[in-house]
Amino acid sequence: MNIRKATPQDAAGIAKVQVDTWRTTYRGMVPDDYLDQMTYSRREEVWGKIIEDGQIVYVAEDNGEVVGFANGGEERSNKYSGYDGELFAIYILESYQRQGLGRKLIAPLVEDMKVKGLTSMIVCVLEKNDSKQFYEVLGAEKVDTVKINFGGRDLKEAVYGWKDIDQVKL
Repeated sequence: MNIRKATPQDAAGIAKVQVDTWRTTYRGMVPDDYLDQMTYSRREEVWGKIIEDGQIVYVAEDNGEVVGFANGGEERSNKYSGYDGELFAIYILESYQRQGLGRKLIAPLVEDMKVKGLTSMIVCVLEKNDSKQFYEVLGAEKVDTVKINFGGRDLKEAVYGWKDIDQVKL
């Protein structure tokens, strides 16, 4: 297993991981038609731009195949005083979950965030998503619950945070 910074050539692999994990993780939480309309090609285009724009993106690869990724940067909403960074996404193919890859992906991302001068971090996760326990294990505390509309469905999203990015339990 190799963890490394993503390159534009990884966009297709990242797109596949995102689409596949959304379909396995969010089925029943978000509208099925939204999940069914996701395509590798559209997500590949988005991820290509994200990587080229210099966002922090790391991939986990196994035998040259991207099996997980994480990305983050500056907190986007400006709603959470005291939090300047954000873990935007972390997704790992189902068959690779619960093997320590999440921590391995977050570790270099956190280091890059510190280099950029970020000192704290939030992450948003659907309330019904069991992965919120992962963030709790890493020392995050719940700071808010917000309503979001996703694909025409009202959902609740939990906001977790680390006031000190050095306190992420990696």
